[in-house]
Amino acid sequence: MKNLFDLTGRLALITGSSQGIGYALAEGLAQHGAEVVINGRTPESVKRAVESLKAQGLSAHAAIFDVTSKDAAKQGIDAIEADIGPLDILINNAGMQFRTPLEDFPADKWELLLTTNISSVFYVGQAAAKAMIARGQGKIINIASVQSELARPGIAPYTATKGAVRNLTRGMCADWAKHGLQINAIAPGYFKTPLNQALVDNPEFSSWLEKRTPAGRWGNVEELVGAAVFLSGRGSSFINGHTLYVDGGITTCL
Repeated sequence: MKNLFDLTGRLALITGSSQGIGYALAEGLAQHGAEVVINGRTPESVKRAVESLKAQGLSAHAAIFDVTSKDAAKQGIDAIEADIGPLDILINNAGMQFRTPLEDFPADKWELLLTTNISSVFYVGQAAAKAMIARGQGKIINIASVQSELARPGIAPYTATKGAVRNLTRGMCADWAKHGLQINAIAPGYFKTPLNQALVDNPEFSSWLEKRTPAGRWGNVEELVGAAVFLSGRGSSFINGHTLYVDGGITTCL
């Protein structure tokens, strides 16, 4: 029982992990014993993240590929499996946001959100799952959002993509649980990240959020680590297709 949260000997890929939530999750898994693979499209950013983890005595590797490309995702997963080792854990974290009223939302941004936030989950998830299925085990964690459940003006397409992540997680479970995989999602609330910096710096929005959230504050990215470690380890062996909201209670107050 004492090993339920021990990730020693596990290899984990976290997409979009050179900063923000992705980096915090990679750091947290590594601190619990996992060997982590940092992913991104910018070599310099990925290198800095890997060096930062190694400076802490943690085990980290770089995997530079574009998760929004089906071919690049497959080649990236194949390279990790061949050069680093068999993947035990995948966290589909890569994502983006674009805010503007729906009636003015540019079509190219809509397509970009779809590709970045949902197609990448399918491409990387499918590539990783094929190897996991052959081994009869594996953990996939998709990063959803409170916007999988809620809506707010100016982000309707983002809300659509995160709702799709929640349901794709269920679909992955329906297809892959029988092969020994556990596929779940973490749905963060409002966290202080580079993606949300404009909102963090907006006193009016921060005041609204603090009143709207039962916990009365923004979340800190380190507060997502516990959920990720739990869903990555033995303690979640019979949890499948679930979306875990880590949101300070905001989804309880619809």
